[in-house]
Amino acid sequence: MSKKQSFPNAENPLILRANRLMEAFAKSDDERDFYLDRVEGFIIYVDLDKPKDALESLEEEIKINAERYCLIPKLSFYESKKIMESFVNEKVYDIDTKEKLLDIIQSKEARENFLDFIYDQHTELEKWQQFYQERSRIRIIEWLRNNHFHFVFEEDLDIGSKIVEKVKESLFESKVGKDILQARKTLFSKAKTYYSNEALNPRPKRGRPPKQIVKQEFEPQISPDIYTTVPSSVRQFLFTPDLSGLSAASFSSKYKSEEELLAHRGIAHIDESSDINKKLASLRDLSKRWVEKSEKGNALDAAHETPQTQKPLPAPIKKPLSSKPLNGESSSKQPEKKPILVKKSDEKEKAKEEKKPLRSIMKSPEASQKPQKPAKPAIKEKPKDNGKKRIIQKDAGNNKKPVRKIIPNNPKKLSKKKNS
Repeated sequence: MSKKQSFPNAENPLILRANRLMEAFAKSDDERDFYLDRVEGFIIYVDLDKPKDALESLEEEIKINAERYCLIPKLSFYESKKIMESFVNEKVYDIDTKEKLLDIIQSKEARENFLDFIYDQHTELEKWQQFYQERSRIRIIEWLRNNHFHFVFEEDLDIGSKIVEKVKESLFESKVGKDILQARKTLFSKAKTYYSNEALNPRPKRGRPPKQIVKQEFEPQISPDIYTTVPSSVRQFLFTPDLSGLSAASFSSKYKSEEELLAHRGIAHIDESSDINKKLASLRDLSKRWVEKSEKGNALDAAHETPQTQKPLPAPIKKPLSSKPLNGESSSKQPEKKPILVKKSDEKEKAKEEKKPLRSIMKSPEASQKPQKPAKPAIKEKPKDNGKKRIIQKDAGNNKKPVRKIIPNNPKKLSKKKNS
């Protein structure tokens, strides 16, 4: 029988894998047990398919060193039902899908039927993955805090994988280099955040939302597992799956991975289309062969072809200027034309005609084809009278000047003056 051992204390918080713990929490049930080590942080999966002797030695190790191994809680039917109902009430907005999911939760094998329905709804599947990851993370942090684990999640670290590997190797060493000391300081400051109130109750950020910038998603660089104090009876039961992210199938208690769930959902479809798949595979092989042959033929043709020598262009011939006619004209000399003598008087008349003003051109009948409108007679202004009218008498026979008589506007006033 193995004796109880004393283990050294770690010099920094335990570096745990959050995705592995989520998988262990989801798969833990009445038939499967998972344990978390307090010294180095490795996970033990009690696989009942292992030999009987190995299982008995594992039980002895766990009984003797019970303080070292902590049993991971099992996900009960009530807890799984509560998770599904909270998802439907908080994240599902369509009334028909909400009613369908609530009916599925009340039926038998609710978890498997719930996942089958969710995988057909792409929008709801993305919501479920995010919701389930957040809820399971809060559940794990709460359990680790209650059991007094000093830990950090490796997925949350901003340290290079090589430095994390060195920190794992020197977990129990007090004298280390400067780079490891600096990494330990960051680990201690990060471990405090898991014990804050926001770790269990993450608050939504208030205020003005930031600018929408395309986030560059990088895969977390995870270092290899390094354990130095694993007993020999426990090594074959180590739970070390390489999980880059938590899949929605981890919620299932029946299927171990997402591939099994998808294969189970597509069994009938695969059997019906087996002949079509074979034909498609044969067509792909034929196309690959044809492409390879064509590439080889092109390469051989290119090798046999001789490079064509480019002939140099002939240099332009420079000939001296001669009196010979161009463009195939006859070589016979043409008679020279005599200049026409123009008199000076004719030249002056031509210059005057060229220098005519524009007004004369505009007034000419040839330039203006439109008929000219008759000019309106000038309106004479009437003379202003100071309240008196002027009557001009004309005698047809006499050539005397007309006599002007003044007639007042008010004849009554004049008659009154005369009478007075």
